[in-house]
Amino acid sequence: MAYTVGQVARLAGVTVRTLHHYDEIGLLTPSGRSGAGYRRYSEADLERLQLVRYYRELGFPLEEIAVILDDPASDPGAHLRRQHELLTVRIKRLQEMVAAIEFAMEASKLDIKLTPQERFEVFGDFEPEAHAEEAEQRWGGTDAYRESNRRASSYTKQDWLRIKGENEDWGRRMIALLASGAPADGPAARELAEEHRQQISRWFYECSYEIHTGLADMYLADERFTAHYEAMAPGLAEYLAEAIHANAITRA
Repeated sequence: MAYTVGQVARLAGVTVRTLHHYDEIGLLTPSGRSGAGYRRYSEADLERLQLVRYYRELGFPLEEIAVILDDPASDPGAHLRRQHELLTVRIKRLQEMVAAIEFAMEASKLDIKLTPQERFEVFGDFEPEAHAEEAEQRWGGTDAYRESNRRASSYTKQDWLRIKGENEDWGRRMIALLASGAPADGPAARELAEEHRQQISRWFYECSYEIHTGLADMYLADERFTAHYEAMAPGLAEYLAEAIHANAITRA
């Protein structure tokens, strides 16, 4: 079946001008022409266009894409494996970025006293102040907010790095537990939920079971928290929330 340039543009979500440009540089030359000289694309052309779009999404320049696709030693399976590998690397990097943002969001409601260099070492390019106003509006009148500010104002860079390291270690163990199939209301999950509560109490404010279950509900109600935990592992947000509630009920 032959497709016109307009049909291909609609199917692929690109502009006709883009298809013309791909033809001009030899990246995607249509297999045929109509009697009037108009471009006609085959199913194979559409498959090549799909590969072009995949690599463009991954940030490859057009010249490099042409080299990859025209390599006589390559095959469709190799392309898929390469795309899978590249996407896996990107997903891991995005998960790390989300984790850093989540950590910074928590820190944004605190009075953090770090030098610019120390801030960069702890938070990277993220600026905690971006969420400070919202945090104050939501928690500013609470004892927990005031206690967090009091404690955090004395923390050094090493303290923040230790907090971050504890969070990351706890996260790895929670993800492993989820992957193992252990029930969210089982003893292992409840133990990690309790550790989560104690970390908050140790570093920020006295986190009662009532406050902790409120945080669990927020992890599901606030899409930013949900997205963070889901980026760590699909289903983790709900798993953690259920574990926190189960832990509160058991210990109560």
